[in-house]
Amino acid sequence: MKKKIGIITFAFITVFFINGCQDPEAPYYTMKVSDEKVKTIDTLPLEEFESEEQPTINSILDLPEEAPKKVDLTLEECRALALENNLDLKVQLISPNIAQESVNAERAKFEAAFFTNVDYYKFDTPDIFNVNLDGTQGDNTNWDWGVNLPLQTGGTVTFDLADNRSSSNTENVVIDPVFSNDMSVSISQPLLRDAGIRTNTHSIRVAEYNKSITDARTKLEVIRVIAAMDRVYWRLYAAFKQLEVRTQQYDLAHEQLERAKRFVKAGKRAQIEVKRAEAALAQSLESIIFAENNLRNRQREMKLTLNMAGLETGGATAIIPTTEPNPVHYTFEGGLLIDQAIENRMEMLELELEIAKAVSQIDYMKNQALPIINLNYTYNINGTGESRNDSYDLLFDNDFADHRLGVQLNIPLGNERAKSNLRQAYFQRRQVLASKEGRTALIEVEVLNALDQLETNWQRILATRQSTLLEARLYEAEVHQFENGLTTSTDVRETQTNLTNAQSTEINALTEYQIALVDLAYATGTLLGAAQIDWEPAPADLR
Repeated sequence: MKKKIGIITFAFITVFFINGCQDPEAPYYTMKVSDEKVKTIDTLPLEEFESEEQPTINSILDLPEEAPKKVDLTLEECRALALENNLDLKVQLISPNIAQESVNAERAKFEAAFFTNVDYYKFDTPDIFNVNLDGTQGDNTNWDWGVNLPLQTGGTVTFDLADNRSSSNTENVVIDPVFSNDMSVSISQPLLRDAGIRTNTHSIRVAEYNKSITDARTKLEVIRVIAAMDRVYWRLYAAFKQLEVRTQQYDLAHEQLERAKRFVKAGKRAQIEVKRAEAALAQSLESIIFAENNLRNRQREMKLTLNMAGLETGGATAIIPTTEPNPVHYTFEGGLLIDQAIENRMEMLELELEIAKAVSQIDYMKNQALPIINLNYTYNINGTGESRNDSYDLLFDNDFADHRLGVQLNIPLGNERAKSNLRQAYFQRRQVLASKEGRTALIEVEVLNALDQLETNWQRILATRQSTLLEARLYEAEVHQFENGLTTSTDVRETQTNLTNAQSTEINALTEYQIALVDLAYATGTLLGAAQIDWEPAPADLR
């Protein structure tokens, strides 16, 4: 009795010890968020940031003692830096590794598995025919090990070797203890449901399709990053040119102010001309402030895209775009570009892969709607003896062998679940096919719109260039008229403003034409430039 109590006590101590190892304060990653963090909304303390001295026009015009550092970058250099450092691209380049591991995991389902089982059984059974109630005592030790080998046909082959030792105090036992061994080979093979290589490789095939979809999305992300880089580059270029134009406008307004002062001092103009010129100068200063703010925004946008050390978004280093626009007129054939876009766009490839997944799913669901018929066969060799060696000798002599053949049948009554799953697979394929048609039409519209925008921007370049030339001549004539006393500073300011606006519009037309080329390439699934781009997944570093 004491021995039994000791065994039970040992079992309970073992259970509590295992559970006790689960320390609730163990250093696992956890995160607790307080209610105040998510439910309390703080206010922005503006009074803490109030300036002691309000800025004036003169302080605005004062240049800093040290000019910010400058980095000259070409468009090609910016592309290379974006491919190397862009944060969005870094995130996407990890996805192919994840998808590949999913494929590897599915392929591993056909790996062989080693198994072993060991158990010890001690029994003490009362005997009602024994007056002293001594009962029957004994013990059994069972140990078997083997290998399970899954087959691509859906079956399983099992190799098993069992070892048994039994002992008891039964009077009619001839051998005590007795050793017995069994070595068996068994196979279980489905004949309908879950049978066939295509059915059992369905999950692998889907994982490979998903891997290709991930690769297509990664390529699309590379194209998107480069196209976005190009757009940001040209907008930064435009911001610099716009600032130059607004600075030129300020210089012209300052010249007009000095000119008005000279004529007033000489008695050829009224004092109001100076006031008009000062008003024009103040207005041009406001334009410079807006242009500088726009340039800072474009600088931060470029730095965020590059994500380069030393070019932090809050840093003072300025990026100077050195690549100039090259406005060349192109004649494209819309039909060829549409065909090229349908061939190159990764969205179309993704839909093709989705269709392949849907077809595989239909085949799999057709198989799952079949009845279950499994064929089972086991070949077993037996051995026994007074010792383990005797048992193994008899086993390897193969004098005693068993054969077992069986068939398992399971036919669903109604089978509505399998039928519903099959219909769902058909609907999913129809949905993807409809999406493909819609995407094809959308790509056609995108290409045609990009072509129209490109031609429109080319016409804008021609028109704005002519307008700039005419406004420059008109400004020179207006200044000449002012010097001859025929016009006022207001007239000069108006023509000066028109000239600046014409120059600004020409800059916008030039940069928008370059951006339209980028959009056209993006619509066709390609990139601008002379060199192709090959991408690789992120290094498989798990640290």
